[in-house]
Amino acid sequence: MVGPYGSIIARLLRMPFEPTCHDWRVTERTLDGRRPWGMAVFLVVTGFVGLYGAFSLVLDEFTKAAHPHAVLHCDVNPFISCSDVMASWQGHLFGFPNPVIGVMGFVAPIAVGVMLLSGGILRARGFWAAFNAGVFLAWVFITWLFTQTVWAIGALCPWCMLVWSMTIPMFWILTLWNLRRGHLPFGAGARRLGETLWPYGWAFVLANYLIIALVIVVHFPNLLPTLF
Repeated sequence: MVGPYGSIIARLLRMPFEPTCHDWRVTERTLDGRRPWGMAVFLVVTGFVGLYGAFSLVLDEFTKAAHPHAVLHCDVNPFISCSDVMASWQGHLFGFPNPVIGVMGFVAPIAVGVMLLSGGILRARGFWAAFNAGVFLAWVFITWLFTQTVWAIGALCPWCMLVWSMTIPMFWILTLWNLRRGHLPFGAGARRLGETLWPYGWAFVLANYLIIALVIVVHFPNLLPTLF
């Protein structure tokens, strides 16, 4: 006698194991059934390049702290100057250097990319929604910093621009990818929209770059001649 639950347990043991969407061991696949190698590599590359830019700024912050009058290698001319950005209150919005946020923040996409490459990642919507929200906040932050450097500080920081150049495609491409896969809690309509816009993700990134470039050229008309 196996008891009243014996037959139920026996049937469960014969059932094929199907992991739930909250199981981290589930292999993440694309819509065509393949593992998302492209997104994984994209997150790792943009994460590492952004981390390099943020870490370089941290090192420059240390240099300025030890030698306040030092001329940094990224202080090219009155229009391109890391020192001017570092000396502003916008460069220490939360009471400490902004690059510290970047050093910590860019670890996340690198970690997610590595997990995708390894074949195991959370498939729960909450995970991707939270990750996408973090990348969105990063995009909002660097957009605000861009407006401040142009209209308030009056100087551009090369390392900052490197961080911007990685955050922008990370936000647009990741958001469209998540919409297309239905990772974000916006319903079937948003998923269809993501499917439609996904092939044109590069256009969103390019438009964002062009807007920044246009604003810089218009606001700093004498910048380009100083570069040659």
